[in-house]
Amino acid sequence: MKRKKRKDDVYALGQYISMSAHKARRVIDQIRGRSYEETLMILELMPYRACYPIFKLIYSAASNASHNKGFNKADLVIFKAEVNKGTTMKKLKPQARGRSYLIKRPTCHITIVLKDITYYGDIEECIRSLSKTNQHKVLLNPAFVEYLDFF
Repeated sequence: MKRKKRKDDVYALGQYISMSAHKARRVIDQIRGRSYEETLMILELMPYRACYPIFKLIYSAASNASHNKGFNKADLVIFKAEVNKGTTMKKLKPQARGRSYLIKRPTCHITIVLKDITYYGDIEECIRSLSKTNQHKVLLNPAFVEYLDFF
């Protein structure tokens, strides 16, 4: 099922980053669901090599959010962060007696999706202003529950 693009989503995509998907996933799992500012602090202090390209992607996604959609960087949350395996670069290294040794360099694709949480705060205030019966009608509506899958 393909997910629709929403007006509060901003993303950045880094392709063919020269590292294993497992090593990048180790860092991505630490930052998923955190705020933008907290994520930058975590990535600066982590000792892994994968932190720098992920830091650049998150910074790029936040810049896209502030420039293209006018969002405040302090209100951004990492909604989705995923790492997929890319192509493997293969090189031949010469060995003794005319043989060759295959060197495999794995790559990965990293996708970062940021969400503006003030948008959801406005929706929450609107729902609270309704009467109790109308609140139940809105919250039990399957289309609305699907829309608010963030919480």
